[in-house]
Amino acid sequence: MAVADRSNWTDLLSGEDLAFIKRFVLLSGSLKALAKAYDISYPTVRLRLDRVIQKIEVIDEQQDADEFERTARLLVADGRLDADAFRSLINAHRKTQESH
Repeated sequence: MAVADRSNWTDLLSGEDLAFIKRFVLLSGSLKALAKAYDISYPTVRLRLDRVIQKIEVIDEQQDADEFERTARLLVADGRLDADAFRSLINAHRKTQESH
């Protein structure tokens, strides 16, 4: 997840997330139609949408965070990093920042 111009939140989302959002919009926001288009269950689509929403919230809330912390928070929102690992990494990162 490369960080581009932070003024454009879409630059911080993956191509897969952007494709999901595009398809969602083109289907008029219908989760049922989206589930059918992806050939997956409604709860799976809902989970995916919730994760994209979390990522967008992280991007909005973490405008002043450094790239490491923002990326780690996005990984948690995406379900690729668990909360305990996140806390350990952030604590270590902050200690490193303080010592410099």
